[in-house]
Amino acid sequence: MISFKQLPLEAKAAVAAGVVFFSMMLSRSYLAEQLELRTRRWLLRLQMALFANALMLIGSLHVWRSTVTTFSRSSAASSFCFMPWKIAVFMFLALAHSSFFTLLFLVAEEPYFFSLAAYTCLGAYIILIFFLFTLGSVEQAYKFLAGRGAKAGTGNKNSRTAMKPVLAVVLTVVLTIVGLLNASQPPTVNSVEVPVHKLPSTMNNLKVVLLSDIHLGPTVGKTKLAMIVRMVKALKPDITVIVGDLTDSEAEIIRPAVEPLGELNSPLGTYFVTGNHEYYTSDVSNWFELLKSFNIRPLHNENVKIVSPKSTDDWFCLAGVDDIEADVLRYSGHGMDLKKALRDCSSERAIVLLAHQPIAAKWALQERPDINLILSGHTHGGQIFPLNAGAYFLNPFFVGLYKVGQNTFVYVSPGTMYFGIPMRLGSRAEITEIILRSP
Repeated sequence: MISFKQLPLEAKAAVAAGVVFFSMMLSRSYLAEQLELRTRRWLLRLQMALFANALMLIGSLHVWRSTVTTFSRSSAASSFCFMPWKIAVFMFLALAHSSFFTLLFLVAEEPYFFSLAAYTCLGAYIILIFFLFTLGSVEQAYKFLAGRGAKAGTGNKNSRTAMKPVLAVVLTVVLTIVGLLNASQPPTVNSVEVPVHKLPSTMNNLKVVLLSDIHLGPTVGKTKLAMIVRMVKALKPDITVIVGDLTDSEAEIIRPAVEPLGELNSPLGTYFVTGNHEYYTSDVSNWFELLKSFNIRPLHNENVKIVSPKSTDDWFCLAGVDDIEADVLRYSGHGMDLKKALRDCSSERAIVLLAHQPIAAKWALQERPDINLILSGHTHGGQIFPLNAGAYFLNPFFVGLYKVGQNTFVYVSPGTMYFGIPMRLGSRAEITEIILRSP
């Protein structure tokens, strides 16, 4: 029987990831009610950081062997540039691994430079792993097609071996720069007209501004939020809705960064529903109180009547559900409860639902097909290449407007900012201006 010491490093990292994952499940199942909130919050975040780092270690070993060990066996090892390159690769990997720990130690009103650098390296790390894997697969396919009997000179073989990591690094650097420049631009304003069945004629052309996935935390601070608020105010919405993942930190720590939200003054109100990241903070109650102080109403499995300014007899039902992650985390007093959220919302009136995750939108429509419009986020449009493909296949609705049935629409925002990694590739941050049309 093989002992743990005899396992290769990749296998040891996989075992470590499995142990941490098991401890996370154990904490959620048996310790959630026994630990005080602050302890549970730190334990959850520490476990998530350790789990991510254990998984990343497998990839980091591959990166090191591809970009350093490969060249140490060639004449390049004697080059003056090899040692600085070796140090650069080590620092790159160290920064990428440290990114998850910034949520524990480096969150303030404005992002720290270290956090921005660490998450940039994490984004580049994901891209680099993809290209190393892809180019390696292409190389293996070429060898297979060429036949095992084909012989090549040693010089050509070494040249091909060196080309793979060099090409992967060049592509990674180019895409990282493009992603950083793309994410540094203000969100685009996307105007969408949605016909809403049974919407009163007096509420025709009602304007709803949709925000999602701002992720105040290690790489998004007060300056960016203030810019978003200015853009929203310029649109002069009747209603503003924030459909989750506003934050990645506790309310007390990041309160100064949230202050611009107090300037939102939509005449028919500003509303908020939780996303999965609010539950990762384990501080939802304090966030609710903070948002209420800014005249932003959380819809905690509840609804409000949005009354027409022209006639008190005309209204529609705006409802919001807790994010489904609350059920997974066993977050006390929270969890998606559609029946409670839509209490007194009859099919005789138009119904608009706020639900952070597209999968929650799908479940809601299966239970209440009379919902007219669901506004979601969560997917970020994949945020960066190559994660776009995964986000597309994992969500029933990916990004943009979907028609479901005869009188129901789902709109999924690609996110107003970004989570952690200050990059966007194959997606664009968006503030959505939704114009409701009566039939």
